[in-house]
Amino acid sequence: MTDAELAADIATEAGKLLLALQKSGLSGKELCNAGDLQANNLILARLRADRPGEAILSEESADDLGRLTQSRVWIIDPLDGTREFGEGRDDWAVHVALAIDGAPVIGAVALPGLGITLSSDAPPPLKPAHNPPRMLVSRTRPSELCARVCGTISAETIGMGSAGAKAMAVVRGEAEIYLHSGGQHQWDNCAPAAVALAAGLHVSRIDGSEIVYNKESSSIPDLLICRPELAECVLAAI
Repeated sequence: MTDAELAADIATEAGKLLLALQKSGLSGKELCNAGDLQANNLILARLRADRPGEAILSEESADDLGRLTQSRVWIIDPLDGTREFGEGRDDWAVHVALAIDGAPVIGAVALPGLGITLSSDAPPPLKPAHNPPRMLVSRTRPSELCARVCGTISAETIGMGSAGAKAMAVVRGEAEIYLHSGGQHQWDNCAPAAVALAAGLHVSRIDGSEIVYNKESSSIPDLLICRPELAECVLAAI
């Protein structure tokens, strides 16, 4: 398989495992912990079998800084939106990405609750934009910046769970803007960024700068994914 096919296949398989866990009788913290652990083990096993020796950065594994010497590093979030997963919602995701020389080149985001996986090699065509624009924000921790930007550009707000679910909602045409300023890590947005870029969306930090992956610190505190025609006005509002 190509890198993109592999990423999508692994993300989809991990999503099926997580759906089965939701029906297993586990609940609460026990369900969430099992999901994180088992999905991570599956993804690591697949990558080590299909891309042996390549670097991996995962939310659920100890960070091996040997990755900093590698051109290719797989960046994964086995379960993005653990709270939503535990609550039985559908706005959670599985992220499998490949950064090459710091760029989010390959990515797949599975949305198991919706039965779909979006991949950087086959993103859907962008739908016509909605007016006024719709901005996705955290359903539990919306930031003051998001509220102010929404007011400045007269956007509607939509609360949603995981970063992957929000980013893919923009890709799928359910919103026009995903703005985040509350702190994230490389695994939270590498796969979503890869898919969004492949779909023709604007992806950057909130100061407009490019996001660079495979840095020593996992922290990427802010993110903007939006329709390209809205990028200038959103960045100006920020």
